[in-house]
Amino acid sequence: MPTTSRRRFLKSGASAAMVSMMPSAAQAQDRPRKNVLFIGVDDLNTSLKCYGHKTVESPNLDKLSGRGVRFNAAYCQYPLCNPSRSSLMTGMAPDRTRVYGNQRHFRESLPDAVSLGQLFRKNGYYSARVGKIYHYNNPEQIGTDGLDDPITWDWTFDPCGVDHLKEESLVTNFTPHRPTLGSTITFYPSPAKEEEITDAIGAKAVIQLLEQHRKDPFFIAYGLYRPHVPWIVPSQYFDRYSVDQIQALPFDPEELHIAPPPAYWTQPPNFGMNDSQQRQAIRAYYAATTFMDAQVGKVLNALESLGLAENTIVVFWADHGWALGRHGQWMKQTLFEDATRVPVMLAGPGISHGQVCPRTIEHLDIYPTLVELCGLQGAPRALHGESLGSLLRDPMAAWSKPAVTQVTRGTDEHPSLFGYSVRTERYRYTSWQDGYAGEELYDYQSDPDESKNLAADPAMREVKLVLQTQLHAITAARGKPSLS
Repeated sequence: MPTTSRRRFLKSGASAAMVSMMPSAAQAQDRPRKNVLFIGVDDLNTSLKCYGHKTVESPNLDKLSGRGVRFNAAYCQYPLCNPSRSSLMTGMAPDRTRVYGNQRHFRESLPDAVSLGQLFRKNGYYSARVGKIYHYNNPEQIGTDGLDDPITWDWTFDPCGVDHLKEESLVTNFTPHRPTLGSTITFYPSPAKEEEITDAIGAKAVIQLLEQHRKDPFFIAYGLYRPHVPWIVPSQYFDRYSVDQIQALPFDPEELHIAPPPAYWTQPPNFGMNDSQQRQAIRAYYAATTFMDAQVGKVLNALESLGLAENTIVVFWADHGWALGRHGQWMKQTLFEDATRVPVMLAGPGISHGQVCPRTIEHLDIYPTLVELCGLQGAPRALHGESLGSLLRDPMAAWSKPAVTQVTRGTDEHPSLFGYSVRTERYRYTSWQDGYAGEELYDYQSDPDESKNLAADPAMREVKLVLQTQLHAITAARGKPSLS
């Protein structure tokens, strides 16, 4: 790895400790182990060609989709970075991690939790992180460890490029009233060379890790910072999209009365941006998405050229979705589809090729899936998800488990209001403060844009009751606090 990297072993004697955890040569021959390349992306929605988007260019993720299973109805546990990532990496819901905002570390509540990468280490794997897997304030903490979890990894690297070091002061900012740069609608077509940008530096580091540990069983995690704002990527990615060909989503103020007041987060609607500003922002998001795709492509190409693809499970995920103006909402922190639905793809040995799975899954299912696929021993019994193994073999297999996403209003440490949403293949039911602050019910078969709230419709009473029962049972099992 580069001598300028933030290389660190996590405790003295780490090399010796890792030798003791590695299996013998005989054991390795008896049970060949599958590697894992774990790719996480910040603030990515399903605006990808392989998910049916007609504008965004995502050739590398399209290729990954073609050699694995793409989940068409995958959902995060919480539409905010830290709660989402904490749940994904521990396999436990936010009510068990007690992480509801971007400041709290999950080990404050769960000091003995066994994270996903930690479990791989316990099973003799080399576990490494490049970039953002746990939460970092983006972009403020680029180049630092943020809220990392040292016991998860044998080695870490925090890339930091000119986008963070030199160019953030040059951005166009359509929301100067927002409190931090990471919560603004900002962009800058960078004249810098691609290899000078943070995520490209990260891609290079991941490729070097693959080269150095090609003979070791590995769990290598690559966390990208884009398309999180500020959208600072090389100008050639902006050039791929014309503002004139992009349309902002129409907005009628009456849309703010479809759902109860807590459902809406963006204030004022569209952050006060006019039509031209919205279209420029959407263009920048698309540019950042295509840049991200290019970096993922570099790593996936290296995996193939090194002869590792046949024995490596690739997991691609985004921490949550990202709204681009539907109902006047931007970013995350809502329980609408745009903020909760995420791209998830898996490819590798034992996984069907070129398949699309319509079943409803959630982030919590990723941990037990890797436990099954890699034959890991000693997994926590408290995992809240279910293995997707059957769906990876047969994407149309029977599957009745819904997905639950939650969000809070108020402060991180003392939420004043809780919202919970259960998503099946057809419906979403959302309850705010156990229904006292309002309810939502949408039928995506007839209303994919969530334009008609059916929660008070007498004809939907039985459907709502079934969904309420499912939601109450799942959240109670996952540690939902008393809201009385």
